[in-house]
Amino acid sequence: MATSSERSLLEGTASTGITGLDHILRGGLPRDRVYLLEGDPGTGKTTAALQFLMEGRRLGESCVYVTLSESALELNAVAASHGWTLEGIDIFELTPTETPGQDDQYTIFDPSEVELSDTIRAVIEHVNTINPSRVVVDSLAEFRLLAREPIRYRRQILALKQFFIGRRTTVLLLDDRSGFQPDLQVQSISHGVFRLEQHVGEWGAERRRIQITKLRGVKFRGGYHDVRIETGGLRVFPRIVAADEGGEARLQSVESGIPELDALLGGGLTSGTSTLLIGPAGVGKTILASKYAAVLARGGGRAAIYLFDERRSTFLLRSSSLGLDMQPLIESGAVIVRQLDPGQLSAGEMASEICRQVEQEKVQLILIDSLNGYMNAMQEDKTVLLQLHELLSYLNQKDVVTLITVAQHGLVGEAVASPLDISYLADTVVLLRYFEAGGSVRKAISVLKKRTGPHEDVIREFKIRDNHLEVGEPLSAFRGVLTGVPEYIGDSDGLFGVGSGPAA
Repeated sequence: MATSSERSLLEGTASTGITGLDHILRGGLPRDRVYLLEGDPGTGKTTAALQFLMEGRRLGESCVYVTLSESALELNAVAASHGWTLEGIDIFELTPTETPGQDDQYTIFDPSEVELSDTIRAVIEHVNTINPSRVVVDSLAEFRLLAREPIRYRRQILALKQFFIGRRTTVLLLDDRSGFQPDLQVQSISHGVFRLEQHVGEWGAERRRIQITKLRGVKFRGGYHDVRIETGGLRVFPRIVAADEGGEARLQSVESGIPELDALLGGGLTSGTSTLLIGPAGVGKTILASKYAAVLARGGGRAAIYLFDERRSTFLLRSSSLGLDMQPLIESGAVIVRQLDPGQLSAGEMASEICRQVEQEKVQLILIDSLNGYMNAMQEDKTVLLQLHELLSYLNQKDVVTLITVAQHGLVGEAVASPLDISYLADTVVLLRYFEAGGSVRKAISVLKKRTGPHEDVIREFKIRDNHLEVGEPLSAFRGVLTGVPEYIGDSDGLFGVGSGPAA
């Protein structure tokens, strides 16, 4: 049986060793080619390069790190910070001050041409000695300083490329994008170009992302992909492309365990669809959505709840006090509850986590609480709709029930408004409202839209009483429904009595 190294060689690709990046590359980098990894200082180029070489070492390949900018001591310090060792990887230090021939007296040739030629020659001689399968050159900024002129720089880099191609070596050139801007010299002669970027907003942690701008012969997944540097190296979170996933939803009915609510929804929610629960703060959106998660989990399914707006401990305490004890379901693994920090989390990272839960943990219901927190995790509001559309399309194709709560601005009155109009993206829209009757504030629920079948066009009262959810009979005597504060003007016979249970 072939080893992993032999299988990799037969397949003709070199794994990068970076989680998520090989997925974007459809398996890895085509071997025996020269690639450019560029990015500003601090974007993770050195870390990525070390992962590339360590993956080669793991597969039994010979690896060389040619460094003109950092010492072996510094590289080992970077490795140690991630819990790695560079043992078995050849580090060839070649700083400009130690370039061979630096003390010669130049008479005919320009010093820069001789220095660059000697540096290239030293790299070639060392590679000939080691005969590696993988090489990293760090960095091209030093070559540009030695060349001083673009034409001389391009000629020498082209010669270096041709040397590596002839040796059947996979090469990664690092570039901090200093010097000639933009540097199209190496981009034009490289077989692939990868760009790491870093953005620091007005609040929260820095966000990193990677883009493959060029890769000959590979149908890679384009666009920007979020990146995180953590202990253990770079992690890439591939952008979701729903069209690549395929699949077809079975469109099975998902019930809440509340007959009146299921009747309001025309038999319940439907698998492979997304549902928005819209309403002001405190009206009961989260507890209603959690009811679906608990019922599905008790029936043998699995659900994942992502909290942006409250602490995990608060959610569990409140759920328990309202008759939904999530702790046993969490302990059994049927329900997963994660508290997310929008200031530290990128949208791509969250989407990747959801995909992992669906594909590996077989989660059948996803609850995002709330859209407001999801928006705060985005770098730019203009991309919210696009990324959310891809995520919902992916979940629909995987036959997942998706619930998203939307906290509207304000509590009552005409000021009640959604932070973002995404109702057209959802298959079902459930509206929760406060209303006044008999001098007290009550809650109402109605369904505005359901793509997968008929639903009731009525308003029902919604209440949490005696530690369980209740949905009343259809109510018709309302006034001012469209103002955002409907007022009930009928008699009290159709309403719930004054209960002692906690408010929603």
